[in-house]
Amino acid sequence: MRYALSLAIAALAIAASPAQATGVIKCNAGPQSKWKTPEALTAKLVKEGWQVRKAKVDGGCYEVYGTTPKGERVEAYFHPVSLETLYIGRKGQVLFRKKGY
Repeated sequence: MRYALSLAIAALAIAASPAQATGVIKCNAGPQSKWKTPEALTAKLVKEGWQVRKAKVDGGCYEVYGTTPKGERVEAYFHPVSLETLYIGRKGQVLFRKKGY
């Protein structure tokens, strides 16, 4: 009985915890009403030669899973207002990281 009660309490504690961003980069980009759309980012990247598989918000930034023009499958982060590249990584390897991020 004590074991079952402990499990129930632990499950409730986990369920009540706020969701955490999983990304390696955090952006303080201000209100989302000022952000460019994920579609604008995708269009920009495709024009530059990227293949975009997925784009989402993570840590206040846009996180993109895709392939660079060089053919590298990466996870990349972009500032949602400027669409500036902040980070590009592949399998635990940092390929690019903007200073300050």
